[in-house]
Amino acid sequence: MSSRATIEEVASAAGVSRSTVSRVVNGSTAVSPEALIAVRTAIERLSYVPNRAARSLASNQTQAIALIIPEDTTRVFGDPFFAAIIAGITGVLRNSDYLLNLLIASDDPGDKMTSFVRNGGVDGALIVSHHTSDAYIERIADAIPVVYGGRRREGDYVVDVDNVLGARAATRRLIDIGRTRIATISGTPTMLSSMDRMQGFRGALADAGLTPFAEEAGDYSESSGADAARRILAAGRPDAIFVASDLMARGALTVLRAAGVRVPEDIALVGFDDSSVATATDPQLTTMRQPMYAQGEAMATVLLSRLAGGEPPHTTILPTELVVRATA
Repeated sequence: MSSRATIEEVASAAGVSRSTVSRVVNGSTAVSPEALIAVRTAIERLSYVPNRAARSLASNQTQAIALIIPEDTTRVFGDPFFAAIIAGITGVLRNSDYLLNLLIASDDPGDKMTSFVRNGGVDGALIVSHHTSDAYIERIADAIPVVYGGRRREGDYVVDVDNVLGARAATRRLIDIGRTRIATISGTPTMLSSMDRMQGFRGALADAGLTPFAEEAGDYSESSGADAARRILAAGRPDAIFVASDLMARGALTVLRAAGVRVPEDIALVGFDDSSVATATDPQLTTMRQPMYAQGEAMATVLLSRLAGGEPPHTTILPTELVVRATA
């Protein structure tokens, strides 16, 4: 056909009413077997594609999901973590009727994004990289089903890794290779993942009878890792640094090499993520792997289950794994 088939043409070809076609398209069971076969045959022959907007109006659903990232665009498009999460989400949604809307905002002036979501713009939301200070997140979660990538409040639907255990194991690696003056570069202080990784770092040192050589905060960006490394070197010389993300670790590594520090001979380095950054550094980065693609898949799966009326688990914890390369 030269133009898109209409629902009326499908009804005429199938010998049924327009409302019968509509019921078939929307999955209703109130259709006779004969009419169902006739309509499906006509749909296939005419290559009919249902009007998405009309279906949304009829069902009061948008067939759209929001991925909300409370960060600025520089961080979102500069950090491989987000690319892996998005790839996992879209891999699941590809087999569903849902579209993904990407909403990026470090804050929400005028409640523009919040109003869009709360007023029926999407059926549900996935939220990653959230901060304890993101007040607008609460208003979104009160209006639609939400799944978080990272823990937030008791009772929320969450997909996460055990950041405490992962950081503890990463720090333990540095202790096991004989390092005793161990510093850390933590992530954004308002993020629970940063707090959890700091807890794991301190716990591993306490277990070994050690105290932190230095604790400096970054914001998960490469430049913040570099700045934190400069502050650590200005205060003294550790023999190891646990860094809470690979991007920050790359920034720290650049500063260490510029200062004439040999890695790992003088200062060993362990990161967190095992993103593409870890194998792009020289030397390659020893790091704690978190399954970012699988986290995106699991978040989307849990949300789709909620939207379908299912009862998925409130908490899904994925494993971390130490990947030993050249820096420790």
